[in-house]
Amino acid sequence: PEVISGRTHQATVVDLSPWVEYEFRVVASNSVGMGEPSSPSALLRTRAAVPVVAPTNISGGGGSRSELVITWEPVSEELQNGEGFGYIIMFRPLGSTTWTKAVVASVESSKYVYRNESITPLSPFEVKVGVYNNEGEGTLSSISIIYSGEDEPQMAPAGASALSVSAAAVEVSWLPIPWNRHTGRVLGYEVRGW
Repeated sequence: PEVISGRTHQATVVDLSPWVEYEFRVVASNSVGMGEPSSPSALLRTRAAVPVVAPTNISGGGGSRSELVITWEPVSEELQNGEGFGYIIMFRPLGSTTWTKAVVASVESSKYVYRNESITPLSPFEVKVGVYNNEGEGTLSSISIIYSGEDEPQMAPAGASALSVSAAAVEVSWLPIPWNRHTGRVLGYEVRGW
């Protein structure tokens, strides 16, 4: 802090964070050096303000069919700027002009799941996540592209064949299921025998 004239008995402290408790001390100085600091003042909380820091690491995807899963890194308490803090989630199908808006009132939340039977599997969505508190709505994140959940595979593997390789083993082979825009990549197969 800047040095204040010895004839001044008050000062304005600037660049403090909103809705944070502070305590202050005063230290006298002269040409010889600095004295002992005063006892701390009583705790004083600055006034609330609209939050200005948007959530980061907006991502998501996965989930079940007909779901859009959106995740983010929560905003730390010292950046919430007041009571009544929560998140605003805005999303729209890629290419659409109309945003859907949802509110998550929990400070600790880091995930929102939108369920709607009209969502087609692996559809791209534009997503923004913002913040609000009792003072108003704050900043929105930049747009992220997130895909809705995949659907289960719609076809069985073709060309299944079995070859006996020993008295206790059979080798089973099949043609892989091709990647499909709606069902996504196949993560595994189950081989059944009877």
